[in-house]
Amino acid sequence: MTDPNNNVRSVLESLVHDGGEIGVQVAAYLDGKLVIDAWAGLADEASQSPVDGGTLFTAFSISKGITATCIHILADRGLIDYDAPIAHYWPEFAAGGKARVTIRHALTHRAGIPQDPPGFDISMMCDWDAVCQAVSDLEPLWEPGTRIHYHALTYGWMLGEVVRRVDGRSIQRFLQEEVCQSLGITDLYFGAPPGAVRRIATLRNTPGLAESLSRIGIPLNHPLRDSAATFNRQDVRRATIPGAGAIVNARSLARHYAMLAGGGALEGVRLLSPERIAIAGAPQPEEPDMIDLRWWTGHGLGYTLGGGPGPRKRLPHAMGYEGVGTIGFADPSCGFAFAFQKNLLDMSSSEMDSATLVTEVTMEALGIV
Repeated sequence: MTDPNNNVRSVLESLVHDGGEIGVQVAAYLDGKLVIDAWAGLADEASQSPVDGGTLFTAFSISKGITATCIHILADRGLIDYDAPIAHYWPEFAAGGKARVTIRHALTHRAGIPQDPPGFDISMMCDWDAVCQAVSDLEPLWEPGTRIHYHALTYGWMLGEVVRRVDGRSIQRFLQEEVCQSLGITDLYFGAPPGAVRRIATLRNTPGLAESLSRIGIPLNHPLRDSAATFNRQDVRRATIPGAGAIVNARSLARHYAMLAGGGALEGVRLLSPERIAIAGAPQPEEPDMIDLRWWTGHGLGYTLGGGPGPRKRLPHAMGYEGVGTIGFADPSCGFAFAFQKNLLDMSSSEMDSATLVTEVTMEALGIV
């Protein structure tokens, strides 16, 4: 009988050997048990340091799903109403015509402020108070709720500051105390602690990354334009960037999603009610003429949904998030949770090819659909 973990590891080794990836890592849970834990390649090309199970990766937009989980915990406790204005919890946010922007708008990229604040740079990105003040001063580019446009970074600052205003703790601390400590997750951070920084894989851009970012309107001087250089910086790795900067390994990301796959509970610890999981994973209404993007993945409340092209095409009930070729998700319908991490940054049309292949091989090895 073949070992599912060996099957997956062989595919990872092939991806690296063929030059398609530098370092890769995958973990999967089925019915609350870690069943796949595999890796291959290099965490750092200069030193030839190998990836292992504890190697940490920058999660990019996967961070948004983690942020959403924090919001849903507070909603489950009756402390947040999705249809309440953000300004109800964060009064300063009402400035500039944003008084009617709701939590639901933020979770579904309809808040109308996808743009960066004036003067945005790496220094501001790493300064929580400064960037939240700047975001609260933004004026919507259109009437909130009427258009969908990806809020690459402002998503995290809007919702992260709501967590702080409602709970009193930073989202960094909330994540550690309410999610990680509760579930026994050891390596999931908004802002990597000093002891973890040395384990973070070094990022490298593919040659076409800058061109891809240019096509979606990222200006030359933007911190994301050279994403590898920006997110390899120690100050950025230590910063709280809930829209794009989580630091995590596949084991910890998959464990987070195993809780969602288990209907809100894992190993006897319940963080969310089954009803809340159903609410969070329900497709949000959207009209084609609302979507102001060259691409769009259907959303629930803060999670992208399965059933479309890519890694989750055979999993219509899946909920999670992608991030520059990586992915983490849960499928409560079959108790499956999955995480794929890598350090080669690609935003071309083939961005999700590795993730799709590894997801399919994992599902086949585990006998899922």
